Amino acid sequence: MSARDLVTWSPSVTLVPTRGCFNDCSYCSFRLPLDQASPLSLVQAAEQLSARPAAAEVLLLSGEVAPGSAQRSEWFTRLLALSALALDQGRLPHTNAGPLSVREMAALGRLNPSMGLMLEGVGPAYDALHRRAPSKRLELRLSQLEQAGRLGIPFTTGLLLGVGETTAQREQALLLLADQQRRWGHLQEVILQPWRPDGEAARQLSEPEQSDLLNTIVMARQLLPAQVHLQTPPNLWPLQQLPQALEAGISDLGGIDCLDVINPAYPQPAPEVLQQLLAQHGWRLEPRICVHRAWWSFLPSALRRHVEQRARLLASAPALANAPHT
Repeated sequence: MSARDLVTWSPSVTLVPTRGCFNDCSYCSFRLPLDQASPLSLVQAAEQLSARPAAAEVLLLSGEVAPGSAQRSEWFTRLLALSALALDQGRLPHTNAGPLSVREMAALGRLNPSMGLMLEGVGPAYDALHRRAPSKRLELRLSQLEQAGRLGIPFTTGLLLGVGETTAQREQALLLLADQQRRWGHLQEVILQPWRPDGEAARQLSEPEQSDLLNTIVMARQLLPAQVHLQTPPNLWPLQQLPQALEAGISDLGGIDCLDVINPAYPQPAPEVLQQLLAQHGWRLEPRICVHRAWWSFLPSALRRHVEQRARLLASAPALANAPHT
């Protein structure tokens, strides 16, 4: 098989530092009001990590505390402590915690081989969804991508698709990301994530929705520089149709944990099930660490040593990453 036939994924465990968030996006079932959320302790985090020994990536997926809030310092200190805990266990943290100051992003960049922030999209559909979410402003998100580029942090971003945006607005968003990549070279992945209703309203993508998304994947592959990996969450696609997304240009399936904490109504397919399905269609599925090899040169030397060590461990025991989910 050639490199074109390779699809990657990251054996992952998700830690939620807090579900408390000062944003109130109209579609979000993840958040809690800040005064109702309990922070994750280091003891709890260690217990969750010990339950997933094969997970190389530790996704720190947090609700946001407003800049200037009295709670901000404690919240950020917890992100640093959880990142350090992951590294101490030989894992690799990947933080997605909303917009950060330069100081905050730089500090996390010394502990996180990669970080992430969704752009989400361009246009009035997103403005309506984010009218009570001040950190989701397009100009702020773009400035965060540029800040990560200036700091040389390997970065993951992406679009939330199917919320009422037009094809032209999707193209505009992709062109903004392409410009960021050409200027800074730090975007390792762009996620093309279909929005899905949660809870009892959960349903698989319809055939028209799949066709629409496949067209967007093709467009993204044409517009984005070739080194950027296109990613889609496999649990948000009907499993038997996932190979079509790969044919359209998807090359990565992202971090796979036992549960998708953002979309809990959509079960994650076990890696061995994905492996068998994709092999039937001529694709080879391989585990990876959270930072793709082409971006290792971006990393500080101490962090790169952690990355190289975990990559060697994963390469020596790839079957462990594919062990059945529990």
